[in-house]
Amino acid sequence: MMKYFCGIFVAFFALISCKNDDDSLQRIDQALNIYMKNSAGQDLLNSKKTGSFTGYSVNDIFGNKDNSPVNISLRMTTDSLFYMDYLAGAKRRKLDSISPENPGTGTSYHSKMLITFTKSTNVNENVTGILEIQYRNTPTVFQVSKVLYDGNEVFSKNADAPTSINTVTITK
Repeated sequence: MMKYFCGIFVAFFALISCKNDDDSLQRIDQALNIYMKNSAGQDLLNSKKTGSFTGYSVNDIFGNKDNSPVNISLRMTTDSLFYMDYLAGAKRRKLDSISPENPGTGTSYHSKMLITFTKSTNVNENVTGILEIQYRNTPTVFQVSKVLYDGNEVFSKNADAPTSINTVTITK
């Protein structure tokens, strides 16, 4: 009989200690929709439009080899705008501590990719650019904090911003 009560007692405390705390979950917010346009606003990823790119390739600068391709899908919105859909794939390196005076608050990371766009005219012309994605990593969130293209900031996000698809527009 005593074993029976001990078993119930242990099971009861095990159930009490197994609480569900949604605040302990880390939000992941790293999806990017990357649009390319020229200064006139033309969609440069629509290969059917004159002057647009006819293709692209992406190489991870921090990859294990010189040629470390990253797969970024080309998608189209309902209003026929093309964008590159990036979720993950490039290696991340530690950039710095988010708060040097309080190291437990998180760390920032970054990825760098070389994007080579092909433009077909009379000859194939390649246009390259470096896409850098910076991430904020804290106990509560892992999110894109900033995106740079060729060293110029094209996107930024505050730490308290809600999770969403991050829309990046690059003008070439």
